[in-house]
Amino acid sequence: MDNQSRKLKVAVLFGGVSGEHEISLLSARSILSALDPERYEVIPIGITHEGEWLYGEKALEELGEGTLSTCIPATLLPDPTRSGIYLLREEASAWLLQRLCQVDVVFPVLHGTFGEDGTIQGLLEIANVAYVGSGVVGSAVGMDKGIFKDVMRAHGIPVVDWKVFTRREVESGLEEVVAKSEAIAPYPLFVKPANLGSSVGVSKCRNRDELISGLKEAIRYDRRILVERGVNAREIEVSVLGNEEVEASIPGEIIPADEFYSYHAKYHDDRSQLLIPAPLEPHLSEHARSLAVRTFKAIDAAGMARVDMLLDKDDGELYVNEINTIPGFTRISMYPKLWNAVGISYPQLVDRLIELALERKAEKAKNLYRYQRERR
Repeated sequence: MDNQSRKLKVAVLFGGVSGEHEISLLSARSILSALDPERYEVIPIGITHEGEWLYGEKALEELGEGTLSTCIPATLLPDPTRSGIYLLREEASAWLLQRLCQVDVVFPVLHGTFGEDGTIQGLLEIANVAYVGSGVVGSAVGMDKGIFKDVMRAHGIPVVDWKVFTRREVESGLEEVVAKSEAIAPYPLFVKPANLGSSVGVSKCRNRDELISGLKEAIRYDRRILVERGVNAREIEVSVLGNEEVEASIPGEIIPADEFYSYHAKYHDDRSQLLIPAPLEPHLSEHARSLAVRTFKAIDAAGMARVDMLLDKDDGELYVNEINTIPGFTRISMYPKLWNAVGISYPQLVDRLIELALERKAEKAKNLYRYQRERR
């Protein structure tokens, strides 16, 4: 089989050391079912809560069940001269590496820490393998809500007022943190871990007692936390797709079952609604799409992202809330559903993301990594 007709080898990474581990499994199940076996040879790699990489055809099911009876330890070396997926076998008190296969593209479906924050992207960059989604910088900035807001403000993109605190500040100076938080705006205030998604560790605080509880909850998940002004808002989301040339989907709107789109409302309460398209005036719809593209470009995102916004019901202002560089990717998640609404099916979207990964790798290959004097 020649290079033009052979199947692309796609390693799908899922699970991970994150509070969003279970959400990753849901996304991976949809992606694995959408990869055309006529076009792709799929290598499923599950990552446990402890960080162990495991290969196996039943890795997804066994990771979800906690059985792991047929899976084999695996790894990807940070060495481009020995690229590919390796299996680890224990013999005579030693671990032996056995190469499983070369990989054309890695599809990381790792929501949250150690997947969406630039860490796995750094490994993939060192290994010199194509991968779906944003690079190290775009992933890291998109993940850290505090730094993300700094970048947004530097680019003139509207965000709500906020302050960042550390776990040590909360533990050793709670009264001062509370006072500085209350100076941001009147209640309600929102408290969030700086580096997490799926609304894990997020609290809406209506008074000082709830603020203290929210601070203590958030520092369980991250050493840096965010306190921000609450907005009486509609929740608007826009999907973005591309590398250098970027396109935005139509906006959608979340009608959460809870007071805000909490973890419970997202994944356990079927009363939450997705309105596609969002019922917006045409100028607001275009404004949301424009903000989504500007946000994507401002952090040098790539491949895919979902930009979440708050439309203030009181003054009509539209604020960028956050960007998700590895958004929820089940077939009923907002990201693919927004593209489906404009005619891009779920399998077509997966194909496009793989194409974008290869395109970005080809662009990177143009870089020089040894100094050469320019000839005159």
